[in-house]
Amino acid sequence: MTATVSNFYYGAVTPVTAYLMACLGAGLGLRCTTRSLRRPHRRAGWLALGAISIGCGIWTMHFIAMIGFSVQGALVSYDTTRTVLSLAVAIAVVAIGVFLVGYRGSSPVNLGVAGTVTGLGVAAMHYLGMAAIHTNGDLNYDTQTVALSVVIAVAAATAALWAAVSIHSLWSSLGASLVMGLAVTGMHYTGMAAVSVHVTGQAASSQSSTSLVSFLLVMLAGPLIVLLIAAVIVMFDPDMMLGDDERDRATAAPYGSGTGFPVQQPAPPSQPYTTR
Repeated sequence: MTATVSNFYYGAVTPVTAYLMACLGAGLGLRCTTRSLRRPHRRAGWLALGAISIGCGIWTMHFIAMIGFSVQGALVSYDTTRTVLSLAVAIAVVAIGVFLVGYRGSSPVNLGVAGTVTGLGVAAMHYLGMAAIHTNGDLNYDTQTVALSVVIAVAAATAALWAAVSIHSLWSSLGASLVMGLAVTGMHYTGMAAVSVHVTGQAASSQSSTSLVSFLLVMLAGPLIVLLIAAVIVMFDPDMMLGDDERDRATAAPYGSGTGFPVQQPAPPSQPYTTR
């Protein structure tokens, strides 16, 4: 029997929260990448923090959205190992893309390679997370809808990596993060639209939806803490405290107006030499 599948069991709460987490991870990743370009001596550290932020944001978005996933006549649980592995995949593939554009630039070829690798990795994270589902039924996927979700993932990843090395101002980064969050969340729900479940047995009476939500909340705790730490680091960084304009003025203060060279201070007037 094919069961009725819903992705909005708790209404708009899960999709809105998932979208906001995707935006948070994208925004932190963009600001970290901006700092890596301004500080070459700390580039690897900032790129790593950016990759972790984006990866955790995408993964957190996915599993917050999955809280609203329900199958009529079946109870759902998750395999812990595959769930954690999907988090590692998300961070690893984002790191590949971020480090490629961070060190090799945003040429069309490099951006295309980095975006494709990252997008395919994000799609792999999504479907690995789906493979972690245990239920009294078989999950089936519509091939065309799955292919569409992969295309969206690649396009979203490419746009995100381009924005990471091309958009530097605070407000532009915030706007880009909203668009990126929409793209990543759209990829998730497109992938979920491909899912159908054929129930093959009775649900175990010992399971409950409350235990499922509790499991997902425990799994989400670690990435949420990481995102909080990343947010604190970014917020208290001098670039954020000053702002882009103030930082540029502070950097340019010892220099002549538009010359790029230090201002030459006039020497004090020489005193006439007198003898007694």
